[in-house]
Amino acid sequence: MTDDTVTDADVTDAAGTGAAATAELPITEKLEAILLIIDEPHSLVSLAAAVGAPVPAVRQAIESLVDEYDGRGQGPRRGFELREVGGGWRLYVREDYDDLVAEFIGGQAPARLSQAALETLSVIAYKQPVTRSQVASIRAVNVDSVVRTLLGRGLITELFQDSETGAINYGTTDLLLQNLGINSLDELPPISPLLDDGADGFDERTAR
Repeated sequence: MTDDTVTDADVTDAAGTGAAATAELPITEKLEAILLIIDEPHSLVSLAAAVGAPVPAVRQAIESLVDEYDGRGQGPRRGFELREVGGGWRLYVREDYDDLVAEFIGGQAPARLSQAALETLSVIAYKQPVTRSQVASIRAVNVDSVVRTLLGRGLITELFQDSETGAINYGTTDLLLQNLGINSLDELPPISPLLDDGADGFDERTAR
């Protein structure tokens, strides 16, 4: 009879094998996986820490990806590019295709926002300008995918990038005002009555 008992050693060995396999993956592939999901520029040091590689190796891999996406390698130019903004790197749609992407997004059938999206949108509306990490701190959950959804719907926009941290600050758009049927953010209802002490997660200036 076969012994199917799983021991701690088995689990440790499996974990070690998985970690070793990940470590052996090409740096460029690991960078692409990270770059695909981030919505703010990340420095070479940050990317190096994420993929577990030396900064010079990451810099070389980034340069290789830039050349590849720009069509300077063996393949064609891509519809996206790897761009350095404010000392950090991030994937962007090429300017040539901005109108195409805007038309595609605008033509999508509208759908109701999830509760998570509504809560995130509310925080941004009352706290703007606000960074993604600040929103995540207030909601105590990761908001990366929700922020991307709100950006895609045109309800929020990137206002500016912090010169020191590189973090992008977000704010709401005129489209949100139109959907709410108001002329300005000053017409938003006071937030204080909706909170236990009128301050949790918000500063005094949001208590309109």
